[in-house]
Amino acid sequence: MPRLLLVLGLAAVVGLITGQMLACVLLALGGALALNYYRLYLLERWLRHRRNLDPPNLSGPWGDVVALVVRIYRRKKFHKKRMLEVVREFRQLTSALPDGIVVLGRDREIQWFNPKAARMLGLQRKVDFGHRIDNLVRNPEFQSYLDRGDFALPVVVRKLTGQDIHLSLQMVDYGEGQKLLVVRDVSREILIEAMRKDFVANASHELRSPLTVIAGYVDTLADDPIIDADIRHALEEMRRQSARMQAVVDDLIELSRLESNDSEAPFIFVDVPGLLALMRRDVIARPDRTCEFQFESESVSGMLGAESELHSVFSNLIGNAIKYTPAGGRVVARWWTDAHGGHFSVTDTGVGIAPEHLPRLTERFYRVDPGRSRASGGSGLGLAIVKHALQRHGGSMDIVSEEGKGSTFTCHFPDARIATRD
Repeated sequence: MPRLLLVLGLAAVVGLITGQMLACVLLALGGALALNYYRLYLLERWLRHRRNLDPPNLSGPWGDVVALVVRIYRRKKFHKKRMLEVVREFRQLTSALPDGIVVLGRDREIQWFNPKAARMLGLQRKVDFGHRIDNLVRNPEFQSYLDRGDFALPVVVRKLTGQDIHLSLQMVDYGEGQKLLVVRDVSREILIEAMRKDFVANASHELRSPLTVIAGYVDTLADDPIIDADIRHALEEMRRQSARMQAVVDDLIELSRLESNDSEAPFIFVDVPGLLALMRRDVIARPDRTCEFQFESESVSGMLGAESELHSVFSNLIGNAIKYTPAGGRVVARWWTDAHGGHFSVTDTGVGIAPEHLPRLTERFYRVDPGRSRASGGSGLGLAIVKHALQRHGGSMDIVSEEGKGSTFTCHFPDARIATRD
C-alpha cells in the first residue's frame, strides 16, 4: 500500500508538470494492476506445480503470502509424514495382534479388517469392503447374536472346515454407531474344556461303585453290636466321610450331565408350588436345622421344564441358606409370577458374602470360606449346578448379599416357561 501511494503521488506530480493528470494516474494504476496480476500468476503457477518449482521471489504482501504458504505446506508435509508413520505402525500392530479385528459401520458393513481376521473368517481385502458381515459370516448362532443386540458376552461358533475350529466373536461399540468385531480362536480352550468334562464325568462314574461298596461295608460294621466303642467311633467318622464323598460324586455326575447337554430343557409341566411344599416338609423335618424356615407361595402357576433340574435348583439354594444361617436365624423361600415370568427367591439372615466373591460364586469348586465349607460338608458344586440348570430353562440368577446381614438369591424364569395346569 505505501508503494502504491508513492507511485500515485509521483504520477500526480508528473501529471501536474505535463498537464495530463488523469492520464498519468490511470497509467500508474494500470501498471500497478499489471504488476500485481503478474505476481498473482507467479503465485498461482507455483501453487499448481509446487513439487517441481521453487517458490517465487516476491516482495511486499505477495512475499508474505508466499512465506505463509510455504510454512503451511511444510507443516502439512510434516503432519502427513507423521500420519503415514502412525498408519504404518497401526498396521504393524494389528498384524501382530493374536486376535482378528473387523471395523464395521452403522449398517454392519465392513470398513477394514486386519490379516488375522481375514485368515480366520475367510475375508478378502478390498473385495469384501462394504459388504455386511452377516452376509459373509453365515452362521445361525452369530446371526442370533447380532439380532439379540446383547454384546456383553461373546458367542462361540464352529467354523465349517476340515479341522475342528471354534471362534469366539464379540461386538464392541465405539464412535457414533460403529462397531468392532473381535475374533479369537478358542479351539484349544474348547478342547481342554471337553477333556476336563470327560475326565470329571468318567472319574465320577468310576468312583461311584467303589464308594458304594465301601459305604455298605462301613454301615454293616458300624451297626454290628459286637464292635468295640472306640472302633465304632472311627466307623461313624468313616460313614460320615463316605457319605460326603458320595454327595460330591453325585453332584459331579449331575453337573457333567448338565454341561454335556446344550439343548433346552423339555416343556413338561411341573407343579412348582406343590414341589416347593414337599421340599418345605423335608426341610422342617431335618434334624440339623437350627433356624426358622418359611415358604411363601404367591402364585398357583407352575413351570414347563425338567422337574429334576428344578428340584436341584430349589434344593441347592434352600440347602445353602440353611447351612450358612446360624441358630435363631431365618430363611424365607418365595415363589411368585408377574408379567416378566416366574421368580423364586431365597432370603436368609446368615453370614453374608463379601462383594469380591459374588462374581465367582457359580464357578465349580469355588468356596467363599474353604475352611467353613469343608466343616459343613459343602462341595462347591451346588451353585454351578444351579447356573447350568437355569441356562437350560432360559433363566438367570441375581445375588444380593451383605456380610453379616444375609443374602438373597433370586432366580428368574421367562414367561414362556410359566404355565397353569388345566
